[in-house]
Amino acid sequence: MSDKPAKPNSGSDSSAAAVGYPPESPTTSKDVTSPGDLQEGPADEPDHPHLEIDHEEGEDNSDADSAYISLGGSSRTGSITSSITNYVYENGRRYHAYRSGQYVLPNDEDEQERLDLQHHIWLLLLHGSLYTAPLNVPTESDGGREYRILDLGCGTGIWAMDMADQHPRASVFGVDLSPIQPDWVPGNCRFHVDDYEDDWTYRPDEAFDYIHGRALGGTVADWGRFYRQVRTHLKPGGYCEMQEYDAWIFSDDDSFDRAPWTKEWVHKLDEASRMFGKQINVANRHKQWMIDAGFEDVKEKVVRIPIGPWAKDPHLKELGRFEQLHMQMSVASHTPALFTRVHSYTEQQCQVLIEGVKREFRSRDLRLITIYRFISGRSPGPPFPEL
Repeated sequence: MSDKPAKPNSGSDSSAAAVGYPPESPTTSKDVTSPGDLQEGPADEPDHPHLEIDHEEGEDNSDADSAYISLGGSSRTGSITSSITNYVYENGRRYHAYRSGQYVLPNDEDEQERLDLQHHIWLLLLHGSLYTAPLNVPTESDGGREYRILDLGCGTGIWAMDMADQHPRASVFGVDLSPIQPDWVPGNCRFHVDDYEDDWTYRPDEAFDYIHGRALGGTVADWGRFYRQVRTHLKPGGYCEMQEYDAWIFSDDDSFDRAPWTKEWVHKLDEASRMFGKQINVANRHKQWMIDAGFEDVKEKVVRIPIGPWAKDPHLKELGRFEQLHMQMSVASHTPALFTRVHSYTEQQCQVLIEGVKREFRSRDLRLITIYRFISGRSPGPPFPEL
């Protein structure tokens, strides 16, 4: 293998590829017979009106690296045993120590800033709300009723802490492989280092009213088992909500086909995650997985976001500015572990690919799009035990 990867071929052999679909991508079936099966190719994007372009947009869509900003509050500590904080370092990034290798994204300061920036994007998408499920969280006047919330893969803990602040009568618990949450948290918020792919050990009297997960793609090998455990530990009538993004890039025109580095990246990222056994690009399958697991009243909200401030709609323009920055940080986080471990890239080859993709994300000539999804469902009660 050469020290520098060849520049990806920008030619097109299918009109489908121009809007973000690889030439041989199968159509996603809604008849999911085995939730644990892996799916090749991108999430099928449902029909949507094209995003309207602001043709007068110009100067603020700079091609400069100065788009990188420092988000405040990135100093985080934890009084956890050395076996958990003895982190693994590779390719210039830091990774979790507990169950080392199970999760392919880093946990260093750069990644924590990305997660906090993405939290801001999730809030913008929901106009300030933290969830879409119709929750009935108790208030001060509701007496002693306990309301328990579980945040899976809580990352920096920012969603869990915001939820605890917003609902002081609720008890909020965050679980993650990395102890990167702050020491000072609301009194009704607690964090634990654990692996939610293991058997859950909560007692029946510790069942939850609401279980939340955000950006869990690439962390679970068996989603059918995952959702059975979620149902088992939800109270009857409790809600599960997954907030996910498609690990793929789309466009309304031929921009995706004119972004050869990005095409190379998403194809190889999807292939590597499938070979690793925990596919990242699964956001479009959660709705059916919830239905298959027996959840009721399952709903999905789909939002398309421009990468860059090129949309005419003011709200989408603001989202696009943040998403352009976030995607540049995201390619730097998602690439090193999978591409070196699975595709045998060198660190230098990873950096060449990363910089090529980031250039295309900053390009004024490309109108690239990402998709975010909010999926929620109500549990009728624990599932029947498997025979």
